[in-house]
Amino acid sequence: MPYSPQLLQYLEQELALPPESIAMALRQWQQQRGSLPIILWQYGFITLEQLDRIFEWLEQTGGNRFPKSV
Repeated sequence: MPYSPQLLQYLEQELALPPESIAMALRQWQQQRGSLPIILWQYGFITLEQLDRIFEWLEQTGGNRFPKSV
């Protein structure tokens, strides 16, 4: 799995994102190879505030927990 299970858990538990939304974003991520949080935001699954919270969480947990664009 190229993305962190901790990130997926954070999205589900802390931001209360439905697993279906995360799954769709992951499919898009596989096609686009962009940033998963950005894809979630672009598709309207999260707000700009939630996007900010994700990036703060990533910083607090030791850095980048999702692949960068290829």
